[in-house]
Amino acid sequence: MFTGIIETLGTVKAKTVEGTNIHFDISSPITHELKIDQSVAHNGVCLTVVAIEGDTYRVTAIDETLQKTNLKSWEAGKKVNIERCMPANGRFDGHIVQGHVDQIGKVVTIEERDGSWLFDFSFDPATGNVTVEKGSITINGTSLTCFNSKNGGFTVAIIPYTYEFTNFHQLQVGDEVNLEFDIVGKYIQRIIRGYQH
Repeated sequence: MFTGIIETLGTVKAKTVEGTNIHFDISSPITHELKIDQSVAHNGVCLTVVAIEGDTYRVTAIDETLQKTNLKSWEAGKKVNIERCMPANGRFDGHIVQGHVDQIGKVVTIEERDGSWLFDFSFDPATGNVTVEKGSITINGTSLTCFNSKNGGFTVAIIPYTYEFTNFHQLQVGDEVNLEFDIVGKYIQRIIRGYQH
Protein backbone atom coordinates (compact mmCIF):
# COMPACT_ATOMS: atom_id res chain seq x y z
CA MET A 1 0.00 0.00 0.00
CA PHE A 2 1.11 3.55 -0.77
CA THR A 3 0.02 6.98 0.43
CA GLY A 4 0.67 9.15 -2.63
CA ILE A 5 3.47 11.11 -0.96
CA ILE A 6 6.26 11.12 -3.53
CA GLU A 7 9.72 10.36 -2.14
CA THR A 8 11.90 11.30 -5.08
CA LEU A 9 12.15 11.54 -8.85
CA GLY A 10 13.74 8.79 -10.91
CA THR A 11 15.05 8.98 -14.47
CA VAL A 12 14.39 6.36 -17.14
CA LYS A 13 17.82 5.30 -18.43
CA ALA A 14 16.79 2.59 -20.86
CA LYS A 15 13.70 0.89 -22.27
CA THR A 16 13.89 -2.70 -23.51
CA VAL A 17 11.00 -4.44 -25.27
CA GLU A 18 10.73 -8.20 -24.72
CA GLY A 19 7.66 -9.78 -26.27
CA THR A 20 4.65 -7.89 -24.88
CA ASN A 21 6.63 -6.70 -21.85
CA ILE A 22 8.79 -3.62 -21.45
CA HIS A 23 11.74 -3.47 -19.04
CA PHE A 24 12.62 -0.02 -17.70
CA ASP A 25 16.03 0.74 -16.21
CA ILE A 26 15.66 3.63 -13.77
CA SER A 27 18.22 5.59 -11.78
CA SER A 28 17.22 7.25 -8.54
CA PRO A 29 18.71 8.65 -5.34
CA ILE A 30 17.15 5.76 -3.35
CA THR A 31 18.33 2.85 -5.53
CA HIS A 32 20.85 1.81 -2.85
CA GLU A 33 17.95 1.37 -0.40
CA LEU A 34 15.93 -0.90 -2.71
CA LYS A 35 16.02 -4.68 -2.88
CA ILE A 36 14.99 -7.20 -5.50
CA ASP A 37 11.31 -8.20 -5.31
CA GLN A 38 10.37 -4.90 -3.63
CA SER A 39 7.21 -3.10 -4.79
CA VAL A 40 7.75 0.52 -5.79
CA ALA A 41 5.21 2.96 -7.28
CA HIS A 42 6.33 4.70 -10.48
CA ASN A 43 3.98 7.51 -11.51
CA GLY A 44 1.46 5.66 -9.39
CA VAL A 45 2.04 2.24 -10.96
CA CYS A 46 3.15 -0.52 -8.59
CA LEU A 47 6.09 -2.33 -10.21
CA THR A 48 8.47 -4.95 -8.82
CA VAL A 49 12.23 -4.38 -8.70
CA VAL A 50 13.78 -7.28 -10.64
CA ALA A 51 17.45 -6.22 -10.84
CA ILE A 52 19.79 -3.66 -9.29
CA GLU A 53 23.14 -2.44 -10.61
CA GLY A 54 24.86 0.60 -9.11
CA ASP A 55 22.41 3.50 -8.97
CA THR A 56 20.09 1.88 -11.52
CA TYR A 57 17.38 -0.72 -11.03
CA ARG A 58 15.05 -2.54 -13.41
CA VAL A 59 11.27 -2.99 -13.35
CA THR A 60 9.05 -4.79 -15.85
CA ALA A 61 5.64 -3.68 -17.11
CA ILE A 62 3.35 -6.33 -18.59
CA ASP A 63 0.92 -5.68 -21.44
CA GLU A 64 -2.07 -5.15 -19.10
CA THR A 65 -0.16 -2.37 -17.32
CA LEU A 66 1.00 -0.81 -20.59
CA GLN A 67 -2.57 -0.70 -21.92
CA LYS A 68 -4.01 1.10 -18.87
CA THR A 69 -1.21 3.55 -18.06
CA ASN A 70 1.10 6.07 -19.69
CA LEU A 71 4.15 3.80 -19.31
CA LYS A 72 4.13 2.80 -22.97
CA SER A 73 5.13 6.38 -23.86
CA TRP A 74 8.13 6.46 -21.49
CA GLU A 75 11.51 6.97 -23.16
CA ALA A 76 15.05 7.49 -21.86
CA GLY A 77 15.28 10.76 -19.96
CA LYS A 78 11.70 10.65 -18.67
CA LYS A 79 11.34 11.77 -15.04
CA VAL A 80 9.03 9.62 -12.93
CA ASN A 81 7.57 10.02 -9.44
CA ILE A 82 8.77 7.32 -7.06
CA GLU A 83 7.27 6.11 -3.77
CA ARG A 84 8.12 3.00 -1.79
CA CYS A 85 5.42 1.11 0.12
CA MET A 86 4.27 2.65 3.37
CA PRO A 87 6.07 1.14 6.40
CA ALA A 88 3.79 -0.40 9.03
CA ASN A 89 4.92 2.19 11.59
CA GLY A 90 4.72 5.16 9.21
CA ARG A 91 2.45 8.17 9.22
CA PHE A 92 -0.50 8.22 6.86
CA ASP A 93 0.18 11.58 5.22
CA GLY A 94 -1.73 11.06 1.95
CA HIS A 95 -4.60 8.65 1.35
CA ILE A 96 -4.98 4.93 0.63
CA VAL A 97 -3.24 4.31 -2.71
CA GLN A 98 -2.98 0.80 -4.12
CA GLY A 99 -0.65 1.51 -7.01
CA HIS A 100 -3.30 0.16 -9.40
CA VAL A 101 -3.99 2.79 -12.04
CA ASP A 102 -7.64 2.94 -13.10
CA GLN A 103 -7.24 4.88 -16.32
CA ILE A 104 -5.38 7.60 -18.15
CA GLY A 105 -6.39 11.25 -17.90
CA LYS A 106 -5.28 14.29 -19.89
CA VAL A 107 -4.04 17.72 -18.92
CA VAL A 108 -6.61 20.23 -20.23
CA THR A 109 -5.28 23.53 -18.86
CA ILE A 110 -2.45 24.77 -16.63
CA GLU A 111 -2.80 28.14 -14.94
CA GLU A 112 -0.19 29.79 -12.74
CA ARG A 113 -1.66 31.61 -9.75
CA ASP A 114 0.99 33.75 -8.02
CA GLY A 115 3.31 30.88 -7.14
CA SER A 116 0.85 28.00 -7.22
CA TRP A 117 -0.71 26.24 -10.19
CA LEU A 118 -4.18 25.04 -11.17
CA PHE A 119 -4.32 21.94 -13.36
CA ASP A 120 -7.54 20.88 -15.07
CA PHE A 121 -7.78 17.22 -16.08
CA SER A 122 -10.23 15.25 -18.20
CA PHE A 123 -10.91 11.51 -18.26
CA ASP A 124 -13.31 9.18 -20.02
CA PRO A 125 -16.31 8.82 -17.65
CA ALA A 126 -17.58 5.74 -19.52
CA THR A 127 -15.47 3.57 -17.20
CA GLY A 128 -17.67 4.62 -14.28
CA ASN A 129 -14.90 6.32 -12.31
CA VAL A 130 -15.96 9.43 -10.44
CA THR A 131 -14.45 12.19 -8.35
CA VAL A 132 -16.17 14.10 -5.57
CA GLU A 133 -15.69 17.69 -4.47
CA LYS A 134 -12.77 17.85 -2.01
CA GLY A 135 -12.19 14.12 -2.48
CA SER A 136 -8.88 12.33 -3.02
CA ILE A 137 -7.32 11.56 -6.39
CA THR A 138 -3.92 10.15 -7.31
CA ILE A 139 -2.24 11.73 -10.36
CA ASN A 140 1.02 10.09 -11.49
CA GLY A 141 1.20 8.64 -7.99
CA THR A 142 0.72 11.98 -6.20
CA SER A 143 -2.05 12.21 -3.59
CA LEU A 144 -4.12 15.33 -4.23
CA THR A 145 -7.49 16.88 -3.41
CA CYS A 146 -9.77 17.55 -6.37
CA PHE A 147 -12.36 20.28 -6.83
CA ASN A 148 -14.53 21.55 -9.69
CA SER A 149 -15.52 17.91 -9.81
CA LYS A 150 -17.72 17.01 -12.77
CA ASN A 151 -18.48 14.09 -15.04
CA GLY A 152 -15.18 13.39 -16.78
CA GLY A 153 -13.16 16.20 -15.25
CA PHE A 154 -11.73 17.90 -12.17
CA THR A 155 -9.18 20.47 -11.02
CA VAL A 156 -6.27 20.26 -8.56
CA ALA A 157 -4.15 23.00 -7.02
CA ILE A 158 -0.42 22.42 -6.85
CA ILE A 159 1.75 24.16 -4.25
CA PRO A 160 5.34 25.14 -5.11
CA TYR A 161 6.89 22.23 -3.16
CA THR A 162 4.81 19.62 -5.01
CA TYR A 163 5.42 21.37 -8.34
CA GLU A 164 9.20 21.27 -7.86
CA PHE A 165 9.67 17.84 -6.24
CA THR A 166 7.32 15.81 -8.47
CA ASN A 167 7.08 15.67 -12.24
CA PHE A 168 4.21 18.20 -12.28
CA HIS A 169 6.72 20.84 -13.42
CA GLN A 170 7.19 18.86 -16.64
CA LEU A 171 3.51 18.43 -17.51
CA GLN A 172 2.12 20.24 -20.53
CA VAL A 173 -1.38 20.61 -21.93
CA GLY A 174 -2.31 17.39 -23.72
CA ASP A 175 -0.01 15.15 -21.69
CA GLU A 176 -1.39 11.86 -20.41
CA VAL A 177 -1.29 11.08 -16.69
CA ASN A 178 -2.05 7.99 -14.62
CA LEU A 179 -5.18 8.28 -12.49
CA GLU A 180 -6.06 6.16 -9.49
CA PHE A 181 -9.44 7.08 -8.06
CA ASP A 182 -10.23 6.96 -4.36
CA ILE A 183 -10.64 3.35 -3.18
CA VAL A 184 -13.62 4.18 -0.93
CA GLY A 185 -15.40 5.85 -3.84
CA LYS A 186 -14.67 2.85 -6.07
CA TYR A 187 -16.23 0.43 -3.58
CA ILE A 188 -19.31 2.60 -3.18
CA GLN A 189 -19.61 2.94 -6.96
CA ARG A 190 -19.39 -0.85 -7.33
CA ILE A 191 -22.09 -1.41 -4.70
CA ILE A 192 -24.42 1.09 -6.38
CA ARG A 193 -23.82 -0.19 -9.92
CA GLY A 194 -23.69 -3.86 -9.03
CA TYR A 195 -21.72 -6.38 -11.05
CA GLN A 196 -23.60 -6.28 -14.34
CA HIS A 197 -20.97 -3.97 -15.91
